[in-house]
Amino acid sequence: MARETRRQRRAARATGGDGAPTSRRSRAAQARPSQQPVKQQTGRKADHQRGQFVRESYAELKKVDWPSRRQTFQGVVVVIIACTIVGLYLWGLDQVIRPVVDKVLL
Repeated sequence: MARETRRQRRAARATGGDGAPTSRRSRAAQARPSQQPVKQQTGRKADHQRGQFVRESYAELKKVDWPSRRQTFQGVVVVIIACTIVGLYLWGLDQVIRPVVDKVLL
């Protein structure tokens, strides 16, 4: 898209499309989330929201398809085998490269 086309579109958005400027705050005047005051809720409303959050979390956890004991065991075995293979590969690479490093760099 050409630069001039982008400028025209930007100008049209700034005026609201009808030629009248809209009341938009400048980028520097916009409040950022970190600069906005934090509202501390106390009392029943905060307790209600906390309780609702816990109820919704519990409902979501009930929807999770948890792995069976067998699936968990298989996953653990796969991870142990993969770690062993990678460890042996890195150990072997270290054994091959160590003499080169000792003779060339040290």
